[in-house]
Amino acid sequence: MFDYQFFIEVLVGGLLSGVMYSLVAIGFVLIYKTSGVLNFAQGAMLLFAALTFVSLVERGVPFWLGAGVTLVIMVALGVTVERVVLRPLVNQSPMTLFMATLGLSYVIEGAAQLLWGTQVHGLDLGINDIPFEVGGVLISQFDLFAAVIAGALVTAFALFFRYTRTGLAFRAVADDQFAALAVGLRLSRVWAAVWTAAGIVALVAGLLWGARLGVQFSLSLVVLKALPVLVLGGFDSVAGAIVGGLLIGAIEKLAEVYVGPLFGGGIEVWAAYVVALAFLLLRPSGLFGQKLVERV
Repeated sequence: MFDYQFFIEVLVGGLLSGVMYSLVAIGFVLIYKTSGVLNFAQGAMLLFAALTFVSLVERGVPFWLGAGVTLVIMVALGVTVERVVLRPLVNQSPMTLFMATLGLSYVIEGAAQLLWGTQVHGLDLGINDIPFEVGGVLISQFDLFAAVIAGALVTAFALFFRYTRTGLAFRAVADDQFAALAVGLRLSRVWAAVWTAAGIVALVAGLLWGARLGVQFSLSLVVLKALPVLVLGGFDSVAGAIVGGLLIGAIEKLAEVYVGPLFGGGIEVWAAYVVALAFLLLRPSGLFGQKLVERV
């Protein structure tokens, strides 16, 4: 007999994990939507934020002060990247910009190693990863906490981009860069604000993933979790990143539990990529991505 309670427990765990995937994917979407750049350095930024914070705390800096200092550093890093690396490459090909962010990722990782060393750090956010029961379903406290934090951040960004002048400028640039220039918007300021937002996302994601996996250099590979999310949701849609993350998280957990035994287990790490590949064949733009229409 099918155990519906266990199914719901696995599904809820997958959805909560998916929220953390969405958080990483949003950093990609913010950059890609306004500038067309696939920011491969997002993982390195995530690592740099987590390593900076935990190193400050280990040196006696209070938790909230360390978080504030790290936030300032990530904002400065985002603005610096836009002005020093990307602004000189305006109007270059997408491949050139992608290679620039790929090289930037190694520079940021090297800077993190130079500043803070290479040892592995534990990161305690004060949330015990102990499950609690709701209607017979076990839910991880840490996963729920991470989902709430990620949801609050997404809500804050949604309100910011909808009701502030900078947010309106962001939406205008995302819709049509040339039209935005025609009405007097300065793309450099918008891009600097977007890279600042990406730095904030990297900080939050870095703290959450660092608390789960430990702060180590393999933490930068978390960005690979975001790729299937982006394929499903669309590279230029924040809503797509959220929905795609939830779908990928659920697919991974359900596939591991119900399909994994047929393959000897261990399919959670690649099941999402199989789904993403199939989705590329059926709907290359993703669920919420903008379809590319070319006139010939």
